[in-house]
Amino acid sequence: MRVLLTRPDMDSRAVADVLAARGIEAVLAPLLSIAPVANAELDLDGAQAVLVTSANGARALADATPRRDLTVLAVGRGSADAARDAGFERVESADGDVAALAALARVRCDPAAGALVHVSGSVSAGDLAGVLGAAGFEVRRAVLYCATPATTLPEAARQALRAGWLDAALFYSPRTAATFAALVTDAGVEEACKSVDALCLSAAVADALFPLPFAAVKVATRPDQDALLTLLDSR
Repeated sequence: MRVLLTRPDMDSRAVADVLAARGIEAVLAPLLSIAPVANAELDLDGAQAVLVTSANGARALADATPRRDLTVLAVGRGSADAARDAGFERVESADGDVAALAALARVRCDPAAGALVHVSGSVSAGDLAGVLGAAGFEVRRAVLYCATPATTLPEAARQALRAGWLDAALFYSPRTAATFAALVTDAGVEEACKSVDALCLSAAVADALFPLPFAAVKVATRPDQDALLTLLDSR
């Protein structure tokens, strides 16, 4: 089985290792490139916790501060693992989406105990500040990295689609899915998707792939990688 991965390079390589352990070949075609924001500001003064909504956010936090005593609340297992790998010891995962992370913050934190710092990219999904602000929290957003979408379909993806090599493609975010849909259309290889299953982390991700004619579009039962890979295992 061959599976297309479109996440940023470091994330795709980590997923490729997981797939290789299952005997599945990965085709890497990153559609987002990650870069730090120059002179980014990270105000941790009086903060009771840091919220990270991606593995890239966890890695950017580690690069931006030498502190490892911070309480880190992560949106899912991938971002929590990235924070732990970077040396943070007090890490908890919401095992869900942005709404689940907000719910975890409301349970674990007290509006009177200090600000929450949301480490994010230049484009951020959801409205953590709005949801938590309505619950009385001060939320500081720290934009520490930018994710720039590709402007052309990577050659690895183009070749794999045209040759009919792919059995499935994994999609983790609406932004990546929308970028894929636009670039596949620009490249004129939409019809090649007819033999490929699109496996999506959420309904919003699946919606962003419209109108590509995939063989099937399937949504994970939970917004985490284990549930996404369960879809792959059940093909």
